[in-house]
Amino acid sequence: MDNVYDGLLEGDSSQWAFGTDFEDPLAGVDTTVPAGVDGADLATYCLMLGDDALVLSQRLAEWCSRAPELEEDIALANMALDLLGQARLLLARAAAADPAVVPALPSGSPVPAEDALAFFRDAGQFRNVRLAEVPNGDFAHVVVRLLLFSTARLATLDALRASVDTVLAAVAAKGVKELTYHRDWAGRWFVTLAQGTEESRRRLLGALDSSWPLRAELVTAHPVERSLPGVAADQSAVAGQVDAVLDQVLAVAGVDRPGKAPLAGVGGRTGRDGRHTEHLSRLLAEMQSVARAHPTGRW
Repeated sequence: MDNVYDGLLEGDSSQWAFGTDFEDPLAGVDTTVPAGVDGADLATYCLMLGDDALVLSQRLAEWCSRAPELEEDIALANMALDLLGQARLLLARAAAADPAVVPALPSGSPVPAEDALAFFRDAGQFRNVRLAEVPNGDFAHVVVRLLLFSTARLATLDALRASVDTVLAAVAAKGVKELTYHRDWAGRWFVTLAQGTEESRRRLLGALDSSWPLRAELVTAHPVERSLPGVAADQSAVAGQVDAVLDQVLAVAGVDRPGKAPLAGVGGRTGRDGRHTEHLSRLLAEMQSVARAHPTGRW
């Protein structure tokens, strides 16, 4: 062996670069759109769920090496990876349901559909909730945001296990296990910070006050969801489940339920409609810069 790293390649140098030769995440799966379901609506719904996961994954990844303890640093990184995996499957499902949603790339580009959706759409084409995109604050902020997000997403994915779209049902079945951990991790830290020092409680209450107006978007039914009975989760049922869980956590923590009204949309449009805060454009500029500079590159 001439080089200590030669053994890592096992004779195939193409595997050295991250991302090279990844298989289709839905390979071997029946991606036929269920009878009576509009493929464009199904794709949009998958983008909603996929973009939520992708954008929050990016925010959680920004915590790498910054958490207060090594164990929590690893936990946040793993949760980011969980969401990234969900995003990849959901974006691939969106592309299979309606190939028209995939951005056009230069001829010969090897970029798979799910990567094209992640790295070559502008902010106005993303369908994530605004809660996912706002910048990270302190550790209390990441705890509150993750509690609000994971509680709603867990209830949504739990409902989606019965979806008539078999791909969504399979993604949900796997995601429920991941989101259960995310919710419980955030819930434990919420109670810990609320019952800790005066400073930890002050920071927690501040994070809750700033994040609460953004939570409604997670559990408010969008017209696309209402157009997909049997496919999408019933948000009216999801909202009740989410409220019950959050009320339990708040009660144990000794924290009053915030009374702040939901953050209004712009002309009635929210993140689900492509109306975002200025923070998403900045996040995407960093996340997408390398891919956009080399659209025909192999990684």
